[in-house]
Amino acid sequence: MRNISDIIEQHLKRILTESPDGSIEIQRSELADIFQCVPSQINYVINTRFTVEKGYVVESKRGGGGYIRIRKLQIVSKAKLQELLTEELIGESITQGVGYAIIDRLLEEKLVSQREAALMKIATSRSVLLVDAELRDRLRATMLKQMIATILLR
Repeated sequence: MRNISDIIEQHLKRILTESPDGSIEIQRSELADIFQCVPSQINYVINTRFTVEKGYVVESKRGGGGYIRIRKLQIVSKAKLQELLTEELIGESITQGVGYAIIDRLLEEKLVSQREAALMKIATSRSVLLVDAELRDRLRATMLKQMIATILLR
């Protein structure tokens, strides 16, 4: 059985898909009422499952008329995507979790196959990169940048 976070995520992704402009505005309290959960559960889902690495921009306005706007980032070109991923998101060092989120985004955008994503994750996992954490994160960043450049060139 799926947990409430998975259900909320799927609901938000479904309504995002149905949105003509690729964005939605929600009120945390209304969504919490729908799913019979606390508003902090909604925050958790948004903060962990709708990140820039995963291809989303989240804006929020607090207060009485407050809202949360979620927008799916559109891929304008492979060159722009490569620039965003390698220069802004990956940088010189990247953790395994953030690296995996980027790989998942590539899979969701159908830029890699399930098999390629699995291989990328294995190659950049901490169980394969058996060096100290700082070097491992730098090595992972370099490997991911090269993998992404190769993938986006095809």
